[in-house]
Amino acid sequence: MESIRPGTYQFLSELKENNNREWFTENKPQYQQAHANIANFLEGLIDEMKKIDNIENESGKKSMFRIYRDVRFSKDKSPYKTHLAGFLKRSTKWLRGGYYIHFTPGGTFVGCGFWQPNKDDLKLIREELAHDAQPLRSIMEETTFKQTFGELKGDTVATAPRGYDKDHLNIDLIRYKSFYFEHKFTDEEVFSEDFVYEVTKTYLTVRPFFDYMSEVLTRHYEE
Repeated sequence: MESIRPGTYQFLSELKENNNREWFTENKPQYQQAHANIANFLEGLIDEMKKIDNIENESGKKSMFRIYRDVRFSKDKSPYKTHLAGFLKRSTKWLRGGYYIHFTPGGTFVGCGFWQPNKDDLKLIREELAHDAQPLRSIMEETTFKQTFGELKGDTVATAPRGYDKDHLNIDLIRYKSFYFEHKFTDEEVFSEDFVYEVTKTYLTVRPFFDYMSEVLTRHYEE
């Protein structure tokens, strides 16, 4: 089980200060080492997560996002991201959602949930929340869950989605366009040999939310 190496974060720190192609090319071996470190860590994380959930990922390397930025529509023309990240997807239409992990010095975090669900899924979620939001509120208020993740995150509409009254009892939840939770880790925690297990434990804590959302999103499917 590979741990995150301080050298990986050293590379990311230096990349932040030298975000240009010349420097990156000169330091390509360091990037390759950092990339391999994260890929190997994700390999171990996938193995652990498959013990507690149905994860479709088969490779740590293939679970990673590219470091190259799409600058076509951005004022910031920096060619590289200053973080490395991966995503684990839950298998089948019955389970839904996924697990994100973001590696950067002083700002490592995991995210769990549904980022920009398609319009049909968003419609189902909003309809359920309009009908009865108490099950979701109970999950979010559970002590361990709240201590781990804090508040629900995601972009929201300014007032109310079309078709919903801005004074609806549950409009605070109906307004969301994405539904996810985050938990941050210190660099000291990241470099710990137990970090993969801490991440797994954090992901396990979000299970009641995933179970609730999977039921909401799949109950219209015929058996």
